[in-house]
Amino acid sequence: MGARPQVLAGLLVAALLAGAVYGIAATRRAAKYERELQHPSPSDPPDAWQESEFAFARLRYDSNRNRPRYMSWGIDSNTAERHFMEGIRRLTRIDARSVEQIVDIDTDDMFDWPWLYAVSAGDWVLSDSQATRLRAFLDRGGFLVVDDFHGDSEWDQFMEGIRQIYPDASPIELEDGAEIFHTVFDLSERVQVPGYQIVERGSMMERNAGYIPHWFAVTDGKNRVRISGFLNQDLGDAWEFSNDPAYPEHFASQAYRMGVNYVVYSMTH
Repeated sequence: MGARPQVLAGLLVAALLAGAVYGIAATRRAAKYERELQHPSPSDPPDAWQESEFAFARLRYDSNRNRPRYMSWGIDSNTAERHFMEGIRRLTRIDARSVEQIVDIDTDDMFDWPWLYAVSAGDWVLSDSQATRLRAFLDRGGFLVVDDFHGDSEWDQFMEGIRQIYPDASPIELEDGAEIFHTVFDLSERVQVPGYQIVERGSMMERNAGYIPHWFAVTDGKNRVRISGFLNQDLGDAWEFSNDPAYPEHFASQAYRMGVNYVVYSMTH
């Protein structure tokens, strides 16, 4: 016997609802990668797909660390970048998109987004082809920001990747007068930005590794910063928890100011 009409109707409705849900999910910019993000947003704002002058491009890379619910590259995402982009829109005149752009390291998409952010860079593992692509990106004028890695072992892992990109790379500690600290805000007196552990246990040290903060850079032959980052700091957490009353405001404010300076520097140099 054939299926009853009401059964067929029920199956049709279920299929349509499933299709509708899939369609809604597929319209979110990060839908493809949401299972790898720490805090994926359930929805996008109306401007998620509009063209803009600037977008927060987050690098999706391979990692040497296994996490139970998300990948190293997806830490704080996508709450952190969406909060930060609200700050970019309020504190500058940059035509900025409110949602992130995820850039897979194995694609040439990075050449469309000249500002890249890599979180937990002490976990990354680069293949030769990925290092070659990143070098081409940087040599064409691209700018890479790295954040939220701590201690000597994570620094060594990060530098292993940098030496694949530039075998002779010699990172420098940026001085107070470095132009990148003065593009919008004057930040000669820098403040170490801690992760959320400052709230949970009152410690500036994350993962029990690395207390002294560093603001470092790899420059080109014209002293232009092309790779820069924050060792023993966590600006991503500061952006993510900037609306949390428990997270200290002065750390969140510093993270926004520093981030704004880095974005403006990358767009003007």
